[in-house]
Amino acid sequence: MPHPDRPRDLRVGRADHVSQGLNMAAAFEAIVLAGGLGTRLRSAVPDLPKPLAPVAGRPFLDYLLGHLEHVGARHVILSVGYLGEQIEARYGGCFGSVEISYSRESAPLGTGGALRQALSFSAGAYTLALNGDTLLECDPWPFIVATARTHKQLGILTRDVEDTGRYGRCELSNDVVVGFGQKEATGPGLINAGVYCLRHDLFEGHALPDRFSFEHDFIEPQLARLKPYGARVRGYFIDIGVPEDFERAQRELPLLRW
Repeated sequence: MPHPDRPRDLRVGRADHVSQGLNMAAAFEAIVLAGGLGTRLRSAVPDLPKPLAPVAGRPFLDYLLGHLEHVGARHVILSVGYLGEQIEARYGGCFGSVEISYSRESAPLGTGGALRQALSFSAGAYTLALNGDTLLECDPWPFIVATARTHKQLGILTRDVEDTGRYGRCELSNDVVVGFGQKEATGPGLINAGVYCLRHDLFEGHALPDRFSFEHDFIEPQLARLKPYGARVRGYFIDIGVPEDFERAQRELPLLRW
């Protein structure tokens, strides 16, 4: 029986309410946060950065980069820190047709500091950003276009899950993210799936420390001003950050077809 978080046919999910008449072949740039310490998964992969955790004989990051290549990424900026030299040694300057560059943390910057630094390597007005330990199947181009068309500095992809307790709830109203709930709230609901669209000037004019959390120190305090565009997607979703889902990935990721 399929896992409840996985659509039966494993097709790429699209933002439900974004026009499908757009050019799906358009290229984009993406930032992948690959510099975290991976403390929750350390027992399973003690000597590797979490994005290189082996899944059915391949690093998890192979699946993530393969999906990005499939949906049109032309340039991926890997934000690396802990054991980042292993990531650079594996991928060098490209993955398939995707150009790879690196934003290196000399000291831990948190998700916010890492994104702010990596964003300076992007040439576009809008850049996709995602975590190096999660995979959400979706075509991001309609999401990027909709964020731009609504003149937002930030877009957030959301997804329904069976239990929000691990992630915290996300509230949408008229395609705008209006709130976040505490992780203690369990049961089915909508979550922030950790995939963002960032406008190039997102962090300008903010007095922020070198190290900060993107979600807790930036998005949440600025939510009323930012009014982020929110899109709801249905594609396959997995976060390998805990051992039980890392084990689930061994069975499920090889079934994905791009």
